[in-house]
Amino acid sequence: MPPELALARSARATLSPAWRVALARLTLAWALLIAAFAPDWARMAGQWWNSSTYTHILLVPPIIAWLVWLRRVELAKLEPQGWAPGMLAVAGAALVWLLGASAGLDLLRQTGAVALLPASAVLLLGPRAAAGLAFPLAYFAFLVPFGDELVPALQLVTARLAIALTHLSGVPAAIEGVFIQTPAGLFEVAEACSGVKFLIAMVAFGALAANVCFVSWRRRAAFMALAIFAPVLANGVRAWGTIYLAQSLGIEAAGGFDHIVYGWIFFAAVIAAVLVVSWRFFDRASDDPMIDAPAITASPVLTRLAARRIAPAATFALLLVAVGTAKAWAVASDRLTAPVPRQLFLPQVPGWQRADYTPRVWWEPRANGADHRLLGRYVDGSGRAVDVFFAFYSAQREGGEAGGFGEGAAPAGGAWTWEGVGPTFAEAHGDVLRTRGNLHRVAVTYYRTGTLISGSNTRLKLANIANRLLLRERPTLMLIVSAEDAPGAPAQAAIRAFEGSAGPVAEWMDRVATLR
Repeated sequence: MPPELALARSARATLSPAWRVALARLTLAWALLIAAFAPDWARMAGQWWNSSTYTHILLVPPIIAWLVWLRRVELAKLEPQGWAPGMLAVAGAALVWLLGASAGLDLLRQTGAVALLPASAVLLLGPRAAAGLAFPLAYFAFLVPFGDELVPALQLVTARLAIALTHLSGVPAAIEGVFIQTPAGLFEVAEACSGVKFLIAMVAFGALAANVCFVSWRRRAAFMALAIFAPVLANGVRAWGTIYLAQSLGIEAAGGFDHIVYGWIFFAAVIAAVLVVSWRFFDRASDDPMIDAPAITASPVLTRLAARRIAPAATFALLLVAVGTAKAWAVASDRLTAPVPRQLFLPQVPGWQRADYTPRVWWEPRANGADHRLLGRYVDGSGRAVDVFFAFYSAQREGGEAGGFGEGAAPAGGAWTWEGVGPTFAEAHGDVLRTRGNLHRVAVTYYRTGTLISGSNTRLKLANIANRLLLRERPTLMLIVSAEDAPGAPAQAAIRAFEGSAGPVAEWMDRVATLR
């Protein structure tokens, strides 16, 4: 008999009738949930398969299955049951999905869709089984493709590490944001070089190894800290190595070396280094059970919680109510669309005149899905020039979000590249952009919906969520005021002078959108 078949038969033999019925119900519930949220699962699967940042997620489902398999003997000693308080977990996951749908935020939608699977397991299997499966159920979080939000911060960290190591190695260099100037040339820590894909893959690996290889919570925490620190440091070293090699071999040769090193070979080397450092501290014996079923059964807290049983039919009814309510509310909120003005104009500003838009290097922010876009230039009597971009959104939805990834002042693939965080402006977010020709531009971004005026994308998302949940039809506005640095005419001063002449930004945006 093949060993795989023998193992499968052995596993079935250890399952009680109660467990077989409970697992059948759970399988059915998961099939229904995946079908109900199929667009979200399809979008996630596309990211797992097509994005190098998330290809490691393809290993997460078999890892979860393996983690459950490790616990199978002890789990068989626990009694599965329908559990009424588990409905709170299901309702919470459905609410997270609804919040994401209301904000047009894929990360929240996908988090909610994924969270419904472990939440339904808590509902259908009960508190004792959920305690035994706590880590595998928590590991479902790594199915969600997250991490792009960390890219700007990781770019800056990598650049700072690289410049520090470059100076230590005796190579003269200067840094401006994510750009490093050396005698060999100009280097950019681009988004693809931020190291985010290795960091999030290492966090997933670190969590797995911490659970399987350690018993002590202190050692687990120390290992996780190392798993986070190591890829960030290694990425900085890799960036420095490329710069250092360029001094003697030239930029093209150093770039070729970087493309060879910067891949999964690099990630494997980081994993190997972390394991070599940590190996002697592993404190779980190979024959130790992953969970303690007798202790779970005897727990007074779990015993009290387990008293809140519920009939299996009722669990499915509650599950359908939660999913149906979230879906119906999302459909209603998705139909909300604010009235769209027929035409918008950039207004006159005292002391400034409209001029032809003729930047030295073309700059045009991205506002996919906007119903109106305006781009124009103002100049004052002293020759200072300010560029204004305005976007009007009747609704926030997938593919049309103000503040969405890749939207705004520095769209990917353009002539202008994000260099770093810009100067502080009240109620706004500033960025510094640059071109390969060493031109600099400051861009100041404002978002507005209802009474909100802010440069915070997070605050905008929260306001949009409130609008959708309360079924309020309110447009979203985005204003970007920008200027190029010029000799004797710094961009920041030109922007502040323009805003001082235009008056309160919130009122100015409302006038452009014909809301006043």
